[in-house]
Amino acid sequence: MENKKYKIVLIGAGNVATQLGLALIKAKHKILQVVSLHPSSAEELATKLKCKFTTYPEKINLSADIYIIAVNDKAIEKVVRNLKLENQIIVHTSGTTNIKALQNTSDNFGVFYPLQTFSKEREIDFSTIPILLETSNQKTYEVLKSIAKSITNGEVIVADSKERMKIHLAAVFANNFTNHLYGIARNIISKDNFDFDMFGPLIEETIRKIENDSPEDMQTGPAVRGDKKTMNAHLKLLSKNKDYQTIYKLLSKSIIKSSKKNK
Repeated sequence: MENKKYKIVLIGAGNVATQLGLALIKAKHKILQVVSLHPSSAEELATKLKCKFTTYPEKINLSADIYIIAVNDKAIEKVVRNLKLENQIIVHTSGTTNIKALQNTSDNFGVFYPLQTFSKEREIDFSTIPILLETSNQKTYEVLKSIAKSITNGEVIVADSKERMKIHLAAVFANNFTNHLYGIARNIISKDNFDFDMFGPLIEETIRKIENDSPEDMQTGPAVRGDKKTMNAHLKLLSKNKDYQTIYKLLSKSIIKSSKKNK
């Protein structure tokens, strides 16, 4: 089972489909077809993966072992509405969609959720990415675990739909919100023509510090010190942007509350 190579149809041609498809062919699995309603994206990904493509769901190749739905959450229901398979495995890659969304497509279904942020233009090293699995039965689990192990040396974690939703929520805080905060930081200094690259070492050290210690224990800055003078000065600088002021106040309040709990 561990060394078996599978025939796969990718449904979707966006960020996740692109990077997952590249990882799968690198692991010597065979992508038979890309299915997407967007012709240019479908053709672009099919070219990268050296496979066929279609923009017509009714022309999906039915000879694959596994069907991977890598589309946005809202589109999953539309994809599976008229899709009926025999004994093949079908999975989605969503962090928030319940596994039950696939229960009418096949007896063998599951979730294959890579815990990472993806972009089409940035080829990513899958070898350290954790992959979360949920399956309808043990046979499907063994196949998905085999595929996961073929593309990553990271953790392969069993998580049900409720657990996966919590992990996805935590990922939004860890990735989406921090990325937005980087954007705010860049906007604050860009008006004075400073280069955001100067923050590179600071960001890297922040990440290194929490590799072996909890984020709460590694917290620094005026809020954790209770430095109201500095916080008031910062708020004054943000007086022309009420949204930034609100974010600053909420995060500072949360940091203060968290630091009190840890004392």
